[in-house]
Amino acid sequence: MMDTSPRAIARALPGWVREPGMTVLDHIQQGTFQRSMALLVAGTSVVSGLEVAYEHYKGSYSNPVMYTPVVLSGILTFAGMAAFFSERAARTWLRWSSYATLVDGVIGFGFHVRGVARKPGGWSLPITNIVMGPPIFAPLLFGTSAYLGVIASYLQREEDYGPAARAIGTVRSLARRDFREDIREGRFQRHLCAVAAVGTLASGLESWYSHYKDNFKYGVQWSPIVMTPVMLAATLGARMSKRIANTFLPVASGLLMLNGTVGTGYHLRGILARPGGKKKAIYNVLYGPPVFAPMLFAACGLLGALAYLMRREA
Repeated sequence: MMDTSPRAIARALPGWVREPGMTVLDHIQQGTFQRSMALLVAGTSVVSGLEVAYEHYKGSYSNPVMYTPVVLSGILTFAGMAAFFSERAARTWLRWSSYATLVDGVIGFGFHVRGVARKPGGWSLPITNIVMGPPIFAPLLFGTSAYLGVIASYLQREEDYGPAARAIGTVRSLARRDFREDIREGRFQRHLCAVAAVGTLASGLESWYSHYKDNFKYGVQWSPIVMTPVMLAATLGARMSKRIANTFLPVASGLLMLNGTVGTGYHLRGILARPGGKKKAIYNVLYGPPVFAPMLFAACGLLGALAYLMRREA
C-alpha cells in the first residue's frame, strides 16, 4: 500500500519545493510555528467577529451581553498580532484572551439555547424554533479562533526550530507529561481531530437549518450537509487509526476546505443578486446569506488538514 504519511508526501514533491516543504513539515511536527499560528488566530478572529457583529446587529443588540463576543474578537485579533512579535504576549495576553473567548462562547451557547426555548412552543417545536430562532451553534463556532489561540500560546517559536527543540522534547518526555507538553512538541493529532469533529458537527447543523430556511433552492446547498458526516467519519476514525489519519482525513479535509471556498463564492453572489446589489452593500450583507459562514465550515477542514500533519500524542 502506498505510503501517504505527511513525510512521504513531502519527499515526493518536485525538487524545487521538496526542501521548503520538508522544512515547513518539520516546523509543524516539532511544534515550532507559534508566530504563524498567531497570525492565523488574528485572521480567523476577524472573520468570526464580523459574523457575530452583524448577526447581533440584526438582533438590535437587545441584550448587553451581545456586545461581549464583538469586543473579545477585537481583543483576540490584536492579541494574535502582538503574539507574532512577542513570545511574552503569546504566553500571557493571547492565552488568557483566548480562554476568556472560549468561556464567552459557552455562555453564548446557553443564551442561544434559552432564546430557542423562549420562542412560542419552545422545545416542543424543536425544528421550527431552532430554524427560526437564534443560530444555536454559532457561539461554539465563534470559539474556533479562541481554541487556535490557546494552542498557539503553548507552541514554540519558529526560531526554536532545530536540534535544540528536539533535545527539549527528549528531556521533557522523560518527565511527567500533560497536554501542554504534547502541544509544545507538535504531538496533538488525536486532540485536534476531536475538536475538528465538534466544529464540523456544529457548522454542518448551522448549514442545514440556514439552507432549510431557503428551502434548499439550489442543489449545491446540500453539499455541506453531505460533507458533514464524511468529515465526522474521517476525524473520529483518525482518532482511532493512524492509517485513517494518513489517508481518509486529508482527503475529507481538502474537500471541506474546497466546499467552504465555493460556498463563500455562492454567498457573495447571493448578496450581489439582492435588490440594489453593490449599491446597498451593507444592507445586503446584513440581510443576505451569511457571507462568512462557509469560511467557518472551511476552517473545520483546515483543522483536519493540520491534524493530518501533526504527530500523534506521546
